[in-house]
Amino acid sequence: MSDSLFADASKRLEKALKYVSISEDAIARLKYPKASLTVSIPVRMDDGSLQIFQGYRVRYDNTRGPAKGGVRYHPKVSLDEVQSLAFWMTFKCAVLDLPFGGGKGGITLNPKELSKLELERLSRGYIDAIADFIGPDVDILAPDVYTNSMIMGWMMDQYCIIRRHISLAVVTGKPLSIGGSVGREEATATGAFFVIESIMPKFKRLPNETTVAVQGFGNAGAVLAELLSQAGYKVVAISDSQGGIYAKKGLNIPSIRQYKASSKGIKAVYCEGSVCNIVEHEVLTNQELLALDVDILIPAALENQITEENVYDVKAKYIFEVANGPITSAADNILAARGIYVVPDILVNAGGVTVSYFEWLQNRSGLYWKLEEVNQRLKAKMVEETERIWSISQELDISMRTAAYVHALNRLGESLDAGGTRDYYINSI
Repeated sequence: MSDSLFADASKRLEKALKYVSISEDAIARLKYPKASLTVSIPVRMDDGSLQIFQGYRVRYDNTRGPAKGGVRYHPKVSLDEVQSLAFWMTFKCAVLDLPFGGGKGGITLNPKELSKLELERLSRGYIDAIADFIGPDVDILAPDVYTNSMIMGWMMDQYCIIRRHISLAVVTGKPLSIGGSVGREEATATGAFFVIESIMPKFKRLPNETTVAVQGFGNAGAVLAELLSQAGYKVVAISDSQGGIYAKKGLNIPSIRQYKASSKGIKAVYCEGSVCNIVEHEVLTNQELLALDVDILIPAALENQITEENVYDVKAKYIFEVANGPITSAADNILAARGIYVVPDILVNAGGVTVSYFEWLQNRSGLYWKLEEVNQRLKAKMVEETERIWSISQELDISMRTAAYVHALNRLGESLDAGGTRDYYINSI
């Protein structure tokens, strides 16, 4: 267990406990997940064969409200990973002061190997298996790695079929036509952009003087790269699972997104209408991207990308974690010793769950907001909590990551202690 992702994630909690005054009862409860479920999902494939897929759902904590968390489809999904993600989600919701606990789910597979019909059968089968474990007041699902609004729509529909009533709020990140919220698809990137815009002025960094590399050109990474480019930052490198590209003069992100949408690949291109011209660029690996001499590095792919093995290659001055857990705890300590400033995932990528909360509210009220209102509410939340965590880090002279956990622990501890503590019962005898 010592080399598990969850064991490594828990080390961040231990460091923050030195700076908070919460009960031993609360600490004990936060060290273990509330409930874990492992299921087998039989799926009839297009060729008539039957395949069995392994699925998971973890509710880590629900003290502050129903569990909330995404569902990812990936070959490396495991119970250890899902439990770690649910742990992070618990603290993420507390950081943003959302009325949710932390949950997460996943299925072990390579979704690129399945047809759309097979993916639909798999998604509905997953809900068949976990329907008694979830609900709009129990545990709410959302998209994550290799899941999207259509898959969320299938899951919501299947839950409604099982329950025999409409329950839009059981899933967030749905298509707009069946209860989704405007701004949800871009929310992780938009929230991260607000954090970056709040932090960089504190170091007197101007956008047009700041270079950026983004590892991961999926939904969050691609949208964030474009937002930063529009704001004047020089995005010089991006990558996806196949590798990346680098151009010292900067990349035209909209044209690259257009090219990827049509070809499923990445290339430095400039597109006007349907005509695309190749721009001079270097091809590089994901590891080479992490080692680029840039001002800002944005890991927006998967966990454990920066480890003890490659941490000394990192040259960026600032790291904003858009992925969950992209830096191991050991590498984190080395980065801090080297003076590299890291802004943690439980703050940076919290825009997704925040707008999921907005969608849940809209589903339950039947009142839907315009994009401007969603983004205004999101910005207010992200900026407010960024400023609070910055103040804690400065006051206690600790890293932004430890400050974020301190901030979350104070809120979680208060909620956990509201049910009674050892001291309460001893003093009442």
